[in-house]
Amino acid sequence: MKARALLLLIALSACREDMEQQRKFSYLEPSTLWADGTSARPSVEGTVARGAVKAAEEAAAPPPVTADLVALGRERFDIFCSVCHGLTGEGDGRVVQRGFPSPPSYLSARLRAAPAQHFFDVMTHGYGVMYPYADRVPPQERWAIVAYIRALQAATPVIAAESPARSAVPTGGDDDR
Repeated sequence: MKARALLLLIALSACREDMEQQRKFSYLEPSTLWADGTSARPSVEGTVARGAVKAAEEAAAPPPVTADLVALGRERFDIFCSVCHGLTGEGDGRVVQRGFPSPPSYLSARLRAAPAQHFFDVMTHGYGVMYPYADRVPPQERWAIVAYIRALQAATPVIAAESPARSAVPTGGDDDR
């Protein structure tokens, strides 16, 4: 019985062939096997990437706005957005101070009137010099950032340029101490 088990163990150990020892193509290596001359094959029609359906469902509609969602949005805004948009959303972030083009202020009348979907779409697909963040920020967190942007807008009053309150705002000169 022991001899059989030992013989079987020896026979099975000799049958192992690792995947790295077999013939294969490297990524995008030229090939004569296919008519187009490449080793890369196109995806089968109708193929859906893993997790794509769930991500599409999460991106379809914003979640209900809660204090926890806004807190998450602030955390993610500070990490991903504040370097360009500034901590207050005015478009005066650190990279802007170093010469990068200034993004529009979230406090402008145009962006206050923009629908929430606009901010989500810009984060997802990018716009102008802003590149897309869809691969860095999951849909639920993008919606959280949108909720925080709305909180920033709500926390900052709109002061008309001709308002007497505007003239009372310090300008940063020596007389404003």
